[in-house]
Amino acid sequence: MSYEAVRERIARAAQRVGRSPDEITLLVVSKGQPVEKVKAIYDRGHRLFGENRVQELLLKKPTLPEDIQWDLIGHLQTNKVKAVLPHIRLLHSLDRESLLSEIGKRAEQPLPCLIEVKIAQEPTKHGVSPETLDAFVEKVLSEPKVILRGLMGMATWTSEEQQIRKEFRLLYQLFDKLRRQYPDLPIDTLSMGMSNDFEIAVEEGSTLVRVGSAVFSE
Repeated sequence: MSYEAVRERIARAAQRVGRSPDEITLLVVSKGQPVEKVKAIYDRGHRLFGENRVQELLLKKPTLPEDIQWDLIGHLQTNKVKAVLPHIRLLHSLDRESLLSEIGKRAEQPLPCLIEVKIAQEPTKHGVSPETLDAFVEKVLSEPKVILRGLMGMATWTSEEQQIRKEFRLLYQLFDKLRRQYPDLPIDTLSMGMSNDFEIAVEEGSTLVRVGSAVFSE
């Protein structure tokens, strides 16, 4: 596949369910990719990239154009919060009270964040459980150094499309409930869908897909 092919597949998935392709943001995941390949995607006009690890983000960022926007999409350890805060547009993986507290202590200005919700069956996946989401949202909203922008989740790694759809549908329902509950807040981002399932995610309401390998595997 390629960058253009991914764009085209996002557009077709959106059109299948009566959505505009403009409703979906493509976040190119540059994890493990050399700077030259990231620059090649930049040269095609793309500006939004994501990294899983703080160290890799901090190594790449100074070597690439300044107008790139960076998101952190992976699990964030509390001892890395201070180092990464000035460099990211959005944190996708706010998943526990200790991390919320550390951001509150370290952030010089409010940080836009997504709450990561555990919708997958695998025990290795991180995230707040759907059952405890409401209580965690209240804690997030009481922290002035965090701006809640929405939710993020990863579906189970499986070839069973119905399982993936079921999990994405649950996350969309939680996102929709959150928007209706807090209509005055800038809750506008549902980050779901990766290289193996981004078309299903778009069909189920995702506003942002995180695609890496499908973009870089020409």
